Amino acid sequence: MNLTLHLTTTCNMRCAYCYAPPEAGPVMSLETGLATLELAAELNQGQPSGVIFFGGEPLLCQELVRQLVAHGLTMKAEGRARFHFKITTNGSLLDEDFLGFANDTGLLVAMSMDGTQRAHDAHRRFADGSPSHEVLTPKLELLLRFQPHATVLSVVNPDTVGDFAASVCEFMERGVRYLVVSVNYDAPWTEEQLTQLIEQYELLAEHYEAWTRTGRKFYLSPFEMCIGTHLAGPDAGHSHRCELGEKQISVDPEGWLYPCVQFTRAGPQWRIGSVFDGIDQEATRALRKRSSALKQPCDVCALEPRCPNTCGCLNLQTTGSLDRVSPILCHQQQGLIPIADRLAERLYRDREPDFLQKHYNRSWPLLSFLDDTRGFREG
Repeated sequence: MNLTLHLTTTCNMRCAYCYAPPEAGPVMSLETGLATLELAAELNQGQPSGVIFFGGEPLLCQELVRQLVAHGLTMKAEGRARFHFKITTNGSLLDEDFLGFANDTGLLVAMSMDGTQRAHDAHRRFADGSPSHEVLTPKLELLLRFQPHATVLSVVNPDTVGDFAASVCEFMERGVRYLVVSVNYDAPWTEEQLTQLIEQYELLAEHYEAWTRTGRKFYLSPFEMCIGTHLAGPDAGHSHRCELGEKQISVDPEGWLYPCVQFTRAGPQWRIGSVFDGIDQEATRALRKRSSALKQPCDVCALEPRCPNTCGCLNLQTTGSLDRVSPILCHQQQGLIPIADRLAERLYRDREPDFLQKHYNRSWPLLSFLDDTRGFREG
């Protein structure tokens, strides 16, 4: 079980597509943060606990992050818990001091950035309206110098879809190895823009194949996830999917528990407990059952077992209900999955060694992570 700590609702940026726009509100107290660590230890019973610092912009609460990581390391030394700490940031407040602390304590840093200057600045601006790409580019370079394995989180919007492939290529040229790309399903997409999105996936599949054949190590989430669901088979596809409150829980600044990240602003009706009282198991089971139920028109779609249509966050954001799926998601998945399958077939047919290692060696994710973080862990 992973716990995401929403440390604050404030942010120094004003990203146009943000599902939780910055607002004045409470900041998580040290007491609430410590109670969250204790809850994580209790839930995971000696198994590693993922703890993610989130916002708003979590680096506005940098001292709290430092205190909680230090306490987590103390709990580990006492044999009471093991934590994997991670922070997701817009990158603007990163500096050598914090990244040195991150490396010293094993805190993984993920940074949000949208690619080319045109694509990024179209939506990711500072609170005063000024563009952020020029400021964040050296921050990304600094992050990769300290953590070459750092993940970059990127969003594709209808008006920036034409820069999608170019943005991915730019990230790769800058040394990014792990790229998680999301589509803004909540935006109004035209038929022309959706067609362009699929064309960009086709172009990216060509780059993916070329990079794989030259032995380049990378992770590009749209293709990795689709290939993974294909290899898992139709009956195992759901094992790749997140069900509400099952694999991760979000904690708002006051300590209330929610089933996922996009529910902390959706109202108290979505609460499933608190860090002080524990999880309301009955409420969690009811939400999970509703979220995992087969939805229309998914019941007649051959791709249903491989599709993220059970994502409660996504459904709530795009349709206002756990029970309805965005038609944009349907269009995207119906275009992307066949492209990923054809890509995988070509690489498998040629027994491309890096492809086989990545997708057929079950030990590869662990071995890859250990290889990536060797210097990071030793430092």
